[in-house]
Amino acid sequence: MGNGVLRFAPLLLLPLLGSCGKGDWQLSEARKNVVMIEVTAQTWDYRLPWNPGTVSSARGAGFVIDQKRIITNAHVVSGARYLTVQREADPRKYPAKVKFVAHDCDLAMVEVEDPDFYKGTTDLKIGGIPDLESVVSVYGFPIGGDRLSVTRGVVSRIDYNSYTHSGRESHLAIQIDAAINPGNSGGPVMQNDKVVGVAFQGFRGDVAQNVGYMIPTPVIRRFLKDVEDEKYDHYVDIAIRWMALENPAMRKYYHRPNDGLGVVVTDIFSEGSSDGVLEKGDVLLSIDGHPIESDGSVRLDGQPVQLEEIVERKFAGDTVELEVWRNQSAEKKSITLRPAEMFSMYEVLYEEAPRYVLYGGLVFQPMTANLMAGLLGSADLRLRQTYTLFGQDQLYRETPEPVILTSVLPDRSNVYLVGLAGQIVKEINGKRIRTLADVVPALELGGEKTVIHFEGDQRPAVLKKKEVDQVMPRIMAQYGISETKRTELGDRRLAKGSFKKEGESR
Repeated sequence: MGNGVLRFAPLLLLPLLGSCGKGDWQLSEARKNVVMIEVTAQTWDYRLPWNPGTVSSARGAGFVIDQKRIITNAHVVSGARYLTVQREADPRKYPAKVKFVAHDCDLAMVEVEDPDFYKGTTDLKIGGIPDLESVVSVYGFPIGGDRLSVTRGVVSRIDYNSYTHSGRESHLAIQIDAAINPGNSGGPVMQNDKVVGVAFQGFRGDVAQNVGYMIPTPVIRRFLKDVEDEKYDHYVDIAIRWMALENPAMRKYYHRPNDGLGVVVTDIFSEGSSDGVLEKGDVLLSIDGHPIESDGSVRLDGQPVQLEEIVERKFAGDTVELEVWRNQSAEKKSITLRPAEMFSMYEVLYEEAPRYVLYGGLVFQPMTANLMAGLLGSADLRLRQTYTLFGQDQLYRETPEPVILTSVLPDRSNVYLVGLAGQIVKEINGKRIRTLADVVPALELGGEKTVIHFEGDQRPAVLKKKEVDQVMPRIMAQYGISETKRTELGDRRLAKGSFKKEGESR
């Protein structure tokens, strides 16, 4: 039986019969501008971090907008080593490259350098948010054929929903009644001659059938605005938790009239946008002048959306103005927004190579969503609990990046340590391990022995340094490992002791 969770998958497109009028125009424009994207990708192996991973092939769709830009889904081009783009009217496959990728909102931009590819194309225009119960048309290249295909669906819900590609993000999403099948992600969803969304994921399970989701135009426009400076930045976050204030008894406790407005701040995440500005127990009454209903919704573009949608449309360094009820009086507060880097551990990584340190057959890796997915079922309770509570209980304040002894590569010099795999490293040679960057300097400390302690006071691992130096070449040869470590940080990963990028001041 299905469990009703979202799984990203492309939208199944079936032939549309009997279209006429504007439908004819849309189909004509789609034939010019909707493209098939074929990708050869490679996925890193986080259980064997020195292994580049398996190579696979996949297919998706995209569409041409102004300035000869091609929009598609991030999950179509993730890990791409080689990709080609093809139009229905042109049998040639043109080499292409990924110019920008936004894993947090599952969008990407692809470009083709050969000017011949764009001959005969026009620009699909970006429209607005379609109304509930209105009909939209979805275009692309589903499996089962190489010709352009189209189907119609009805807009059934406009809501704040999980974007499964990143594993941690939720944004505005539009639900339509269409079946789901691999092979068509990235195709445009059109209404009244304009693009109103990008098909990107479906609902798997027995709970719901014939349900698909598209990325709406506010998310698309934000992506296009973000890359104007030739780089993509992550979404910002208000970095709080809040509770609805619908219960009359709760409203009385917070001395609020029964006016249907306000939500209660229950947590402020340290190092986040609201840290030092908001307090637990504050009642948020409005955000950027939009009254906040007691269920946490605001009216935006005529639609009720969660209050976070106001923040969703902003960028790092922008401000948000709040009206706050504190100590039985209203106050004005201003928050400068920034990304919530403390939650980056929960984000699935795609292009970034796994980081690790190998020492005497012991493999040390930082805790990541990719690694925890690989350890699913075998991770012990303490490890799973640390991962779950890392953001919720703000464990990142003491340990910004927990380090795990993920495996012990068996060798006659270390077989007695195999049972320690899966433990969180607490300290090495007396040095507290807060990030992977601490591991190599700590291993260089001490005298003749290296002593590794783990969280929960498990028995320590003890190795003789001289013996480690002798066995490392043998272990690396036995397991096909070319380098003892890869510790460099990606663009948005944790710097030592902080959530800043490398090179930035605190």
